[in-house]
Amino acid sequence: MDKKKKKTWIQYGIFAAVVIFLFTTGLHTEVIGYAQRGLLATGLMNPDVSIIVQARNEESTNASVENLNQTKVDFNLKLADRDGNIHSLEDFKGKVIFLNFWATWCPPCVAEMPGIDKLHEQMDNDVAFVLLSFDDDFEKAKAFDKRKGYNLPIYAPASNLPTMFQSSALPTTFVIDAKGNLALTHMGMANYSDPEFKKFLISLK
Repeated sequence: MDKKKKKTWIQYGIFAAVVIFLFTTGLHTEVIGYAQRGLLATGLMNPDVSIIVQARNEESTNASVENLNQTKVDFNLKLADRDGNIHSLEDFKGKVIFLNFWATWCPPCVAEMPGIDKLHEQMDNDVAFVLLSFDDDFEKAKAFDKRKGYNLPIYAPASNLPTMFQSSALPTTFVIDAKGNLALTHMGMANYSDPEFKKFLISLK
């Protein structure tokens, strides 16, 4: 075997070893998630909330509140917090709710989490945050949150999901306005610390 081929095989071997290490330790999720943050920085994945705000404003000026064509939320969802206490989504009724479905094994979920953490720090008093983990073991979600230093309000499902919240994608984010209407459904990752999104949340109060 000549030196060039030997060098190539050594490079392949190192690459394979790194890949195996990442997958066996579970670090591949965070590595992929970190890489996907570059895509989030472009803003291309963000929901176009300006269109939603414009549509809501037009509905408000053209119809009474009772006649607005908005979807009422099914609040019949039980949640278990990190201490095992059971809550209901209805506990947050009357506030703007940021409901995010995620899991530690989901790279796009990991990618968008720093933005959600930043949003939570800035808007915790104005918005109810519910980060619903779909990990098989909720302890993994709690360990992830602690290791990252987020201290986010994470929960595990404690009941079946209402039909309107059943999603085939992770992450999926639902935003509920203060009147209990579904204002936004976004499947896929996004940069939720974007200033336009913050303005959108404020407009839902």
